[in-house]
Amino acid sequence: MAALMARASSAAAAGRVWADEEKGAHNGTARRQVTYDGRSLMLDGARRMLFSGDIHYPRSTPEMWPRLIESAREGGLDVIQTYVFWNVHEPIQGQYNFEGRYDLVKFIREIHAQGLYVSLRVGPFVEAEWKYGGLPFWLRGVPNITFRCNNEPYKVSNYPTHSL
Repeated sequence: MAALMARASSAAAAGRVWADEEKGAHNGTARRQVTYDGRSLMLDGARRMLFSGDIHYPRSTPEMWPRLIESAREGGLDVIQTYVFWNVHEPIQGQYNFEGRYDLVKFIREIHAQGLYVSLRVGPFVEAEWKYGGLPFWLRGVPNITFRCNNEPYKVSNYPTHSL
């Protein structure tokens, strides 16, 4: 999971860089400073209410992403939220998959290319009617593990216990 978290962090960073490089973003998210004043989010020093909705990248194909994101933008969304699905990115312990419909970096770049922000929900648990709550099935073989609890076997299973 630590490698997964590092990949998710680099995906978010790639999205920021992509947005900074974009000159013709649809709603002007490029080169914006995002801060918090204790009361609300601030974009370039002004309070702004952001509207968000979920698009779960593994539920569709990369060919579908541009139109789904465009529809969200046209519907008035500013932010696309998505989980990072541990079970699809590490189906076998230590073996990672970020190809095809699991290409998180490509998904984030497409969101930013269309001028929207990303809210990355790292998890590890997915609250979205997702198989096994997004936890990889191989975790069942970890002795004395208790899921969704702060116990050593769960933490030792490579889930980071600190922010990256």
